[in-house]
Amino acid sequence: MPIQRFEPMTKSFPTFDCDAHVAEPPWIWERAKEWLTPDEFDALKTSIWYDADARSLVVNGRGNSGIGAQRIGGTPGLVNVLSLAGPGLKHDIQRAINVRNLSRSTALDAEQAAYLDHQGAYDPKARLRDMDVQGIDQVMIIPSDIDTYPWIQSAPGAKAMCKAYNAWAHDYCQEDPERIFFAALLPLQDTTYAIQELHRVAEMGCRVALVRPIDAWGHYPTQPKFDPLWAAMQDLGIVYGMHPFPAMGALKPPGYTEQHSPAELIHKTCSSSGLQHFFLTNVQNFQCEAALWVVMVLMSGFFERFPRLRAGVFEASSTWLSFLLDECDKHYKLHRNDRKLPPLSRLPSETFQEHCVTGFEGDEAPPSKLPEFYKNILAWSSDVYHHDGDDAWRALETMKECDLPYAYQERFMGGNARKLYGIDPPKSFITERVTEIERPDWWPTESEIKSSMAAEAGLRPEKRR
Repeated sequence: MPIQRFEPMTKSFPTFDCDAHVAEPPWIWERAKEWLTPDEFDALKTSIWYDADARSLVVNGRGNSGIGAQRIGGTPGLVNVLSLAGPGLKHDIQRAINVRNLSRSTALDAEQAAYLDHQGAYDPKARLRDMDVQGIDQVMIIPSDIDTYPWIQSAPGAKAMCKAYNAWAHDYCQEDPERIFFAALLPLQDTTYAIQELHRVAEMGCRVALVRPIDAWGHYPTQPKFDPLWAAMQDLGIVYGMHPFPAMGALKPPGYTEQHSPAELIHKTCSSSGLQHFFLTNVQNFQCEAALWVVMVLMSGFFERFPRLRAGVFEASSTWLSFLLDECDKHYKLHRNDRKLPPLSRLPSETFQEHCVTGFEGDEAPPSKLPEFYKNILAWSSDVYHHDGDDAWRALETMKECDLPYAYQERFMGGNARKLYGIDPPKSFITERVTEIERPDWWPTESEIKSSMAAEAGLRPEKRR
């Protein structure tokens, strides 16, 4: 059988993956009665429900909603981008597999698609095995359908969904509570429900609560109506997890005119201009949602009102951050006399450094070249198992190429995240890279991978020259 080989590497500290994903499995709905009251279960069924026969998520009465996180197990001819990036599934290999799928004669069969559907996305035992190969000692898991939950119309239904997901995620973590931790969903549709769920997950030991930085149903997170939630969050010591995502506006009802998010505007611009390339909608939307939130909380005095609240900015990269904070400081200095809000006690950049941590990905080099700026605020994220995910060894390779000193590597790869979350290091950790993975006979060869990287390889065979 083919062997996939990797260069030997070692590390002498435990890593913490501050942002990795699960694919919410069908059994969240199958087991919902265990976790919900009869009224909550009824609200779940009429608000957001997984139809197992149709393999379809039904939200607000609309089938085929969401991004398909619940369709586990693999589909012939397709790759599930939400469960793809397991051990060794580097981007060039993904490219070769996607090229195969352009032709019916070479497309993945059911067995091959199932092999690439990494069960760790929904099975903690499999995830722990993958983490051992990927050099990930501890991880914070985050759901995949996070552009769907804010658009549940029924507040009781949203409450029920969050409660069911959080119960399942907590169970998932019990496979090894020293290594796996979960970020909780909150039903922002009703502040009272959100506070109730926050207290409930705090009793379960949860360290992070997720809030999308979007205006869904007219609820942008910095509005005064949510102040009691942030007060409860800082009192409980739970981190505010700010996770952006591509937003297509698919669940907005007809006639709804409230703004969704910068990501939706980017998507609309790409669609109306006829731009087919996925790059803009898969990169800029994350950064734009995050950048807007950062400016809003810093310039509005959000952290002045909640001085003990800590926040994590997930999956938006971090290279843009130094420029943005510099612009916020400049604007505040130049225009503070025109300010309609109360004065800030510190510059925006100082506030961010005090209250926030920002995620970065393994192939992102610029932060390693500005270690003094990022030293207390940078935390590595794999984004596994989503297609753009990668392992800890890739991040360490990038840092070594940048000649980043060891002390910073330790901070960025785990120390800052554990400090933010208040989590102890594991009693033992991975020190050596797995250098060989046995693969099935159909695994792409080096020559196939090389040829698939050609630009025209991405065209269907009949359109190639």
